[in-house]
Amino acid sequence: MMKAKIALQLWSIQEMMQKDFFATLKQVKDMGYDGVEFAGYEGVQAKELAEFLKTIDLKVAGSHIGFEALEHRLEEVVAFEKEIGNQRIICPYASFKTLEEWQLFFSKMNSIQKRLAEVGMTLIYHNHSHEFTEIPTVSILDEMLQTVPNVKLEVDTYWVQNAGEQVIPWLEKHRSSIALLHIKDMLIMSDGEKESTEILSGILPIRSYVEWAKSADIPWLVVEQEAFQRLTPMESAAKNIQALKTIVEEVYV
Repeated sequence: MMKAKIALQLWSIQEMMQKDFFATLKQVKDMGYDGVEFAGYEGVQAKELAEFLKTIDLKVAGSHIGFEALEHRLEEVVAFEKEIGNQRIICPYASFKTLEEWQLFFSKMNSIQKRLAEVGMTLIYHNHSHEFTEIPTVSILDEMLQTVPNVKLEVDTYWVQNAGEQVIPWLEKHRSSIALLHIKDMLIMSDGEKESTEILSGILPIRSYVEWAKSADIPWLVVEQEAFQRLTPMESAAKNIQALKTIVEEVYV
């Protein structure tokens, strides 16, 4: 069994990426991350990016690409992602008021999945918490897996917990459909609101998620953080890789 690699979802440090795309990627590599998950390319061309990633030996775990681009510019997306060596195309978000609207989305996702499969790529959907609550009595993710049977999931463990689900049982129930895990910790604020925070600084049982990832042979654990209490995003990214790498080393023995 291969040890899971650790990537950083670059949305976590988006301001730094906008200021200096390549220098920030190098800093991420120097922190100890094995790879990155892109959330935009700031106008950088695929060939230039591919060459830079090879030079610093930074892998592409996947890329978050908005549904509009997948629906209307799929061949352009395929060409770019192939150039940079990415095989995982991740739809980062969708939200609709009715099940009928979701079903239309599923139909379009089914067509996109089939095209990506033809070129050796995997279509993945990234969850938040609203998929569990948006349509009363309906699990949107379960509906999606039934309607688009070959789509995979990038499960954000934080948002599963935030939706009130038991994370490990939910992961186990959907084991065969899970391609990637997003890892971030949860802080309960003084007013009762929840925010993401650095790994091992919150309440979530991160080690149990890593243990499950080992059992399911998940190839990448992806660090993401959207809220910052004391540290800068880059400081948080550095703390996260140190904490998660320690857990991974302990679990994968």
